[in-house]
Parts: sequence; C-alpha cells; structure tokens
Amino acid sequence: MNTKVNIQLSVMMFLQFFMWGTWFVTMGTFLGTELQTDAGSIGTAYMTQAWGAIIAPFIMGLIADRYFSAQKLLGVLHIVGAALLYMAGSSGDFGTFYPFILLYMIIYMPTLGLVNSIAFNQMSDPSKQFANVRLWGTIGWIAAGMLIGYVFNWEAKNMLGSTFILGSAASAALGIYSFFLPDTPPPSKGQKTSIRDILGLEALGLLKDRNYLIFFLTSVLICIPLAFYYSFANAFLNEVGMQNAAGNMSFGQISEVFFMLLIPIFLRRYGLKMTLAVGMFAWALRYVLFAYGDVGSGVWMLFVGILLHGICYDFFFVSGQIFTDSKADIKIRSAAQGLITLATYGVGMLIGFKVAGLIVDNYATAGGHDWETIWVIPAGFAALVLLVFMLTFKNEQIKTDSDNG
Repeated sequence: MNTKVNIQLSVMMFLQFFMWGTWFVTMGTFLGTELQTDAGSIGTAYMTQAWGAIIAPFIMGLIADRYFSAQKLLGVLHIVGAALLYMAGSSGDFGTFYPFILLYMIIYMPTLGLVNSIAFNQMSDPSKQFANVRLWGTIGWIAAGMLIGYVFNWEAKNMLGSTFILGSAASAALGIYSFFLPDTPPPSKGQKTSIRDILGLEALGLLKDRNYLIFFLTSVLICIPLAFYYSFANAFLNEVGMQNAAGNMSFGQISEVFFMLLIPIFLRRYGLKMTLAVGMFAWALRYVLFAYGDVGSGVWMLFVGILLHGICYDFFFVSGQIFTDSKADIKIRSAAQGLITLATYGVGMLIGFKVAGLIVDNYATAGGHDWETIWVIPAGFAALVLLVFMLTFKNEQIKTDSDNG
C-alpha cells in the first residue's frame, strides 16, 4: 500500500469504530437510568447487534460480492444509519427507542465486513498489514470513550442520550467520506447468480475444513460470555461506584493498540492456535477479576480486567478475521467476512445478550446486584470453551496471497 491509501483506510477504520464506541458501551447505563428499563430490556436492546450480524452475510453475499462496489454501499448504509441513530437518541422511552436501534444495527453490522473487505482488497499481505490499519479503529473507540467520560462528562450528567447524536454525526461523516475511498468492485460481478449466491451460501463451504469448522463453532460459543461484558460491564462499574466508568473502559481499547501490534508476531512465532487460545483465556480471567474486584483495595482487579480487553478482542477477533481471509477464495471474501460476523456478533451474542439479561435480573438484590455470582458464570463458561478448543483445534500457520505466489 502507498501512504495515501494507508491514510484513507486508517481514517475509515477510525470513524467506523468511533461511531460505535460513542453509544454502545453506555447504552445499558442509559437504558437503566434515563429510560428506567430492567436488565431484560437492556439485553433485548443489545440483541439488536446480533440480529444485524445475522442479516449481514445476506447483504454481503447479495450486494457487496455481486452488484455494487463495497465503498459505495458503505457510504449509503452509513448515511441512512446516521438518521436512524439520531432518532434513537431522541427517544423518550424504550418502546420508541427499540425500533430505531434495531433498524440501525441491521444497517451497521454489514459495514464491519465491508470495511474489512475494502482494506483487504488494498493489501498484498493482510497478516502483516491489516493490524496496522485496524488499530485506528481501536483509536477511534478510545477517542469516543474519552470524550464521553472525561471531556463531555455525559455519564455523570445523565446525558447519555447525547452519545447517540454524536454517533449520528460520525456516521454521516463516514457516509460521505466512503465515496472517496479506493474502489473495491464486486469480485463476482456479471457472473450467473443463483439463490445460493444471493444468500452468500458459498462461504459455508469454508466449514468443510475441519479446523475452520472448529474455529467457527468456538467463535459462536465464546461470544456468549463476551456479551456479558458489552451489555453490563459499564452498568456494573457504575453500580459499584467507579467514577468515569466509560472513560476508564477506554483503557481496554488502549491496550488493544499495543496487542494489535503483537498479532503478526504471535501468528508467525506461535501459530493460530496459541494466539486464539490466549484470547479466550483472557476472557475467563477478566470475569474472575470482575467477580472479586471492588473500588477499594481491589480496584486494581477491575482495571486489569478492563485492560485485558485488548488481548480478548485482538487475539481472537482480529486473528479470526485474518484467518478467514486466508481461507476464503478471493471471489467470496466479502461473504466469508460476513459469515464470521454472523458467528461472533450474530448467533453467539444473540444467545449471550439474552442469557446475560436473564442472569443479571435473576441476581438482582435490594441494593443492586450480586455481581460476584454474575461474573463467575461467564468466567466458567469461557474456561470450558477454551478447554474444548485446545483439545480439538490443530495448529496452523496463516497463508497469504504472497505465500501462494
């Protein structure tokens, strides 16, 4: 990649994750305090991400791989999404809020695969180049958290509805910017289209590979405990008395920047299996630290748990995206990225958000919640998934286009 393209892709990633980071972390707190919803409703609201992820592969397979350039589709989706996010932030009750956030997430989730496809299309060796571009998405998420927690102080002022308005502005900006990104034409344009093609089912052929099938199933399972963090970590930290919880949670993304740079080293030196396993172990450890930490002498446990997010996300999600790109034929790479989005942000988190809401409501107390028990449950589940993965997955090295000549 030349410098211009590198900068273009980095700005794209920054805005893509800045808009998500503005409202997603604090949505549970917003719903629980400003809209007075219960944990079950919070779980339902976070499930919209999963519904969007489940639909995403069909949009990718039908449109991005066959009919329209990825950057143009990205622009249209973000412009429409800006309006929906604005309306969600302007809602005064959950009944009004929910339809807008559901439609928004159906619009947003396919764009995660689109930005990856646009980036991968410009790279000769994604295993080396992708992490350096993707880390700007992490920086975008950090910037959003810092603005909300330390600059605007919306959390303390009970003004979290404003986070959706800020996200709307970022969505509109990326929507316009997308039309100036490098062209990423549909790789299967002009080819005969079948129902299998329209639904993106070609990517399901990846599951014939035993190792990839195990990775796919592991992705579904490990995202069940991950949903606990996304939906209730901010509410938990606020409830136990941590000041500027949203800003402090940004340190998790700051750690992402560091660990993102270690991914190429880990993949080449230790292979895919160890890289993924370290990510899953960090998930289990983080929840143990949350279970037994507090804002007194145990505050270090809460901060270490937050900092572990970098390992959790980078070593599993980013490595998994690179693994998927290496396995997929160039003609189905957009659909393949949609497939792994379905597994992680879709099926796994759909189950996880629902279960998390039920468990948090079940362990509600007169003074708040029994957080120790709540966090031990996903910790144990993550550890079990890790054990099964270690016993069944065979290590392998990531193959690149340059390796294939």
